[in-house]
Amino acid sequence: MAEQKQPGKKRTIVKAEGAAGTKPTIQKAPETGNATGLRIGAIALWVVAVVLEILAVLTLTGNISMSFLPMSSLTQIIVMLVLDLVCVIIGSQLWKKSNHIDPASEKNKVKFWLWNNMGVIACVIAFVPFVILALTNKDADAKTKKIASIVAIIALLIGGVASYDFNPISEEQKAEAMAELGDTTVYWTPFGKVYHTDVECHAMNRTDTITEGTVEQAIAANRTRLCKYCETRDAEEPGNPEAE
Repeated sequence: MAEQKQPGKKRTIVKAEGAAGTKPTIQKAPETGNATGLRIGAIALWVVAVVLEILAVLTLTGNISMSFLPMSSLTQIIVMLVLDLVCVIIGSQLWKKSNHIDPASEKNKVKFWLWNNMGVIACVIAFVPFVILALTNKDADAKTKKIASIVAIIALLIGGVASYDFNPISEEQKAEAMAELGDTTVYWTPFGKVYHTDVECHAMNRTDTITEGTVEQAIAANRTRLCKYCETRDAEEPGNPEAE
């Protein structure tokens, strides 16, 4: 009978050499954080973004005046829209981080879609009403309307792309990954999108810094799947029943 491979079994490894022939720095992964706290922070920032949008609309329509500020109304509107964008993006990053710590289940398709697109929805709410009101307002200065609308549309596009989660994960996928690897130490690079079980994996040989941690920490850091090379290597490892 083939020897069963124990989940979480750790290997004896030799640290890979970096692109310059020097050993990369191995650093410990930070704690995963609290998903609830991150979501509260994201919602708070999105609320601030909507408030800034409302102020921008009121300034455009002339319903409020901030003459005490040493800048024109147009400049004030642009500043508000930029701050709006900053709040949207930071809030979306916090929300995406929370979704990797505590992902939604794929069993509820509606919640799963909403949870992974909440940042984009917030971005739409924070800019689309302003664009509509600016374009349909007949009393505002034409130049101000045109420039403010262009700035808002650009901010909408930037915020939408930055808020979209290109690497989502479900509760089931996370549970499967953690069950398969147990407490095995995994590794990832600063800009990679996968985690590795082998620190000598050639896919990491061009980095000077490698982070090590658990699968849960890797997923929280937006590395949501195992490297294909490491997956193939693990399947071929002696003692693994899949290799028999």
